[in-house]
Amino acid sequence: MTDRQDRPLGIQPQQVAGKTMKAVQMYSPYGYRGKIGLIVPSTNTINEPEFNLAAPRGVSIHSARIKLLGKATNESYLKMVDETDRAAAELATAEVDVIAWGCTSGSFIVPRQEIEAKMEKASGIPSVTTSSAVVVALRALGAKRVALGTPYIDFVNEAEVKYLEDAGFEVVSAYGMQLGETQEERRGIGRVPPESLYRLVRYIDRPDADVIFLSCTNLATFEMIEELEVEVGKTVITSNLATFWRCLRIMGLPDRIEGFGRLLKEF
Repeated sequence: MTDRQDRPLGIQPQQVAGKTMKAVQMYSPYGYRGKIGLIVPSTNTINEPEFNLAAPRGVSIHSARIKLLGKATNESYLKMVDETDRAAAELATAEVDVIAWGCTSGSFIVPRQEIEAKMEKASGIPSVTTSSAVVVALRALGAKRVALGTPYIDFVNEAEVKYLEDAGFEVVSAYGMQLGETQEERRGIGRVPPESLYRLVRYIDRPDADVIFLSCTNLATFEMIEELEVEVGKTVITSNLATFWRCLRIMGLPDRIEGFGRLLKEF
């Protein structure tokens, strides 16, 4: 959890309203506690609704899109990352307090440090990627061994296993749904029924797994997390859950939010 002394200062009051509106220089009707800026792949239709589903009163979500076209390849991810500067600069004009790059696979295929540096340089605002948020969440939970479920094709799954292992975790099982060979398949990730995660989690779970991790910000998970935790008796984290949790803590907000699993409720 971010120490209160490490809180970003956010947008300076004089940058918000200027010198002519001093009485309302700190006013925001919805994001008065904090504003999360969210950069999502253009095909993603799940990340924004899930952030809004869990957002506590006083926290608002503001998004920008970067184009992810064609089949899932290294090249398609690199082209998407090229649009990050523009998206981050746009979000800065919305006076957000933190910017999240909401693509798990893109932020470990392209080094997440490179993406975070691009966002911060373009915006001047503290920034985080989903892949780095996942690592912070797993460490906060004390996880050592991870069971991994994804909608991805093989080369993406292999890259994610390596990313997690390089971060110090043992991946005890991994299964991908093989979605992403085409643009249509990748859009279809957003249509995977959340109820199907019940069988996926049962399939990837292993006795020695500390945590179940469901990867992909376009995979709908929020309404199933608590049920899944009860079913397997273990903590379940997802890409959107870890990213949202990390954004709150970077903003210095200590809210413990019920209904979306142990990470948001206890850490």
